[in-house]
Amino acid sequence: MQIVDLIRAGLSQFSFPTDDELTEKSAAFIEQLARWNKIFNLTAIRRPGDMVVHHLLDSLSIAPYLPGTRIIDVGSGAGLPGIPLAILYPGKNFILLDSNGKKTRFMTQVAIELELSNVAVVQSRVEQYRDQQFDHVLCRAFAPLAVIAEKVSHLVRNQGNVLAMKGKYNEDPEPEPSSKLQVHQVIPISVPLLDADRCLVELKYRNNT
Repeated sequence: MQIVDLIRAGLSQFSFPTDDELTEKSAAFIEQLARWNKIFNLTAIRRPGDMVVHHLLDSLSIAPYLPGTRIIDVGSGAGLPGIPLAILYPGKNFILLDSNGKKTRFMTQVAIELELSNVAVVQSRVEQYRDQQFDHVLCRAFAPLAVIAEKVSHLVRNQGNVLAMKGKYNEDPEPEPSSKLQVHQVIPISVPLLDADRCLVELKYRNNT
């Protein structure tokens, strides 16, 4: 099956609207990721078809839970989940934050080639980035929940949240009782074409839980 057909098959299983632009730009993203990955080792997943399922569709699975417009993807790596979501939501603004230079260079190049004017790439450690606060702080393969709660609380606006993408929820210990951010809810996530446990853990300030 061609990559674009695999993407189409996966997108058809989501409940939210998709279009040809999402399919085409998603295919271009996967093509770039596969090409750069041969040189820079951005992800352990090598086959483009596996990248579609484990990276693209996995990233898009949280799309229904982003009502806000100011979003930061912490430890974005190869632009996951930020780039797929930015393609889907051109009206929302995304900061892609990572401390690794080769990964930020890749994300910058992809944002240019895909004409993602709603994306800004920042090379920085999360502890040192204090320029803005956000409606949603996204974390995918970033850190355990307790570490996330400690490191990103300064990025969450008062009524905002952290959305941590996880496998099984009970794999991580919860944040310390003294942490500003606490688990608000755990949302089961279904990823098209993937038979694996996925969930979205929402963290909010204690006074907003």
